[in-house]
Amino acid sequence: MQGRMSIRTIFLLSPVAVILSLFLSIRSGSTPISYGDIMGAFLSYDPENMTHTIIMTSRLPRAIGAMVVGALLAMSGALMQGMTRNYLASPSIMGVSDGAGFVITLAVIFLPSMSSLHMMVFSLIGSALGVGIVFGIASLIRNGLSPVKLAIIGTIIGTFFSSVSAALATYFQVSQTMSFWYNARIHQINTDLLVFSLPFAGIGLLLALLLANSISILSLGEETSAGLGQRKGMVKMFTILSVVMMTGISVALVGKVGFVGLIIPHLTRFLIGGQYRSIIPCAGIIGGVFLTLSDSLSIYINYPYETPIGIVTAMLGVPFFLYLIKTKGGAARA
Repeated sequence: MQGRMSIRTIFLLSPVAVILSLFLSIRSGSTPISYGDIMGAFLSYDPENMTHTIIMTSRLPRAIGAMVVGALLAMSGALMQGMTRNYLASPSIMGVSDGAGFVITLAVIFLPSMSSLHMMVFSLIGSALGVGIVFGIASLIRNGLSPVKLAIIGTIIGTFFSSVSAALATYFQVSQTMSFWYNARIHQINTDLLVFSLPFAGIGLLLALLLANSISILSLGEETSAGLGQRKGMVKMFTILSVVMMTGISVALVGKVGFVGLIIPHLTRFLIGGQYRSIIPCAGIIGGVFLTLSDSLSIYINYPYETPIGIVTAMLGVPFFLYLIKTKGGAARA
């Protein structure tokens, strides 16, 4: 009952939390903007009003982008942790984000005039490449799918992709262009790409929600899942597809953002319990609000200079990651 009460509370409070975090994000920045300015821009937009223009062309896309990316990464992390029964699984640790960044680097070098569609496709291909290599290597190593070994393999592959990407970007003199993906600069989000990506993000989110019940069963263990007649291979295939879609879109939009997919599923489990049919949608809500607030915080840490959002999430994520390794990294979750 308590878990259901908590879930109900989260869904009841989520519209308020989302709206308040979006308003706070829109207000945050070097140019002072009041709540009245925001409401005026929404209700009676005046293209001649500079404040209205800043809100609608810069602040609002940034806030929505942070909300969408936070939700996508948090739900991706929840799916990965449920599928692998691994507390340490997340897109940033399993090589998914770095794989996307690697392929985008190649695309920027060899196809500099690519369209938004091509950008999205290459990011999705890179995400699939990263997760495929990590799990492929892990399956060839004894106990490679155990939490710590899988995290180590993911970190090694991710570091390899990141290093090769940086080397290629330097050699071909596109480092400045690629710094967007390396440093996850949400303020540079492409509004056209954001609008273009929303339908694809919706498909990934819908697929994740449809998989929620199956992930709850799969998280009980391979034998229990098989005993209940679940088609594990099909569930895992669609889970990986959803993770690839959501992570690939996130990287294409704002670059690599670490630790959201690691922290938020754990926070969600703490709040509502261990049923993934509830964890996955709630993680999306909490993840979106978390990254939006983190982005607002990044503006003021070293004001008037912006701190890359990756530093903010790492400040929270690295200690949490080390804590998980120490307390829960030795074996798969029971």
